[in-house]
Amino acid sequence: MTHGMLTDVEPRRGWRDTAGRWALVPLRVFLGVTFLYAGLDKLTDSAFLKDGGSGSIGDVMRGVRDSSAVPTLVDLALENPVGFGYAIALGELAVGIGTLLGLFARLAALGGALISLSLWLTVSWASDPYYYGNDLAYLMAWLPLVLAGAPVLSVDAAVRARRRERAGIYR
Repeated sequence: MTHGMLTDVEPRRGWRDTAGRWALVPLRVFLGVTFLYAGLDKLTDSAFLKDGGSGSIGDVMRGVRDSSAVPTLVDLALENPVGFGYAIALGELAVGIGTLLGLFARLAALGGALISLSLWLTVSWASDPYYYGNDLAYLMAWLPLVLAGAPVLSVDAAVRARRRERAGIYR
């Protein structure tokens, strides 16, 4: 019986709705910071962005070529290892920034998922057992953000709110 008041179920549903909206924020922060750091780390590592030598992207790609699930993807990277290294680093930066700001959040998450997928199929494919390789876990972590975007604390949410306000839709 309500008599103009909330039922017993509605306050809990309201709390669950609020918790559901905020549930992905810690994941966004973790993935955003991690990918931002990974991109900066690659760009500032003098050994990484080289065709050859210890710690270089070229040596890493040559080392995983025969054990990867998609050797043709590695061959493509080996055509220009330095360019590939820059592409990965800049992609990680863009994904990290977009995820942290919630700017084109679904697109940023899709980019993160694609980077993780490509790294899983190449660099960490040979991990045995498979769960020792972290790229598969990162791929799975990106999927909720691909689906849900960034409903709170984000540029996307602010833009949506502004559009609703201009359209006279209050919610």
